[in-house]
Amino acid sequence: MRGKFITFEGIDGSGKTTIASLLHKKLGSRSVLTFEPTDSWIGRSVGKAIEEGRDAITIALLFMADRREHIKEIEKWLSEGKIVICDRFMDSTFAYQSEHMNMENAEKWLRTVHSPFMLIPDLTFLLRISPEKAMERIKGRRHEAYEYEDFLRRVQENYLRIASMEKERIVVIDAERSKEEIMERCLEILTKRNLI
Repeated sequence: MRGKFITFEGIDGSGKTTIASLLHKKLGSRSVLTFEPTDSWIGRSVGKAIEEGRDAITIALLFMADRREHIKEIEKWLSEGKIVICDRFMDSTFAYQSEHMNMENAEKWLRTVHSPFMLIPDLTFLLRISPEKAMERIKGRRHEAYEYEDFLRRVQENYLRIASMEKERIVVIDAERSKEEIMERCLEILTKRNLI
């Protein structure tokens, strides 16, 4: 039986990495926890390109190259019947990169490039948090170009717009609640949809 593919999205500081890890821990060996960018050489190139302040289109193309290879791995796990939990996936590209690129119809272009190899998750949790609260949470981290409040506000608006267009796949969760409450809500939704 084919497995299930669950993704976690949200702006930096929303807690998606924590919740994805907690879900993996809860599901144990039935699940695989993965993330983007990956820790492959392509994924590491993404980080290097961001660090070096490379062109936004170059960064977007590197993200997509990394995703193409990642999807092959995800498909393998799904064929083994695993529940694949991914910290960031395609919606991050649409929400972040389209905001970062100085290009008309950036999101449309990104979707077109993705279309030949795209894998649609069975369910996506979008963790919504105020950009102010997110900034408080990430204060101690080494800030990347993406980590500033106005930018995060625009990215969150992109996420919410995408969620409004894909209400069946994307569930918006209040990420300002405790991690226990968030986990409980995620488990409730996954159980109701027969995904775990």
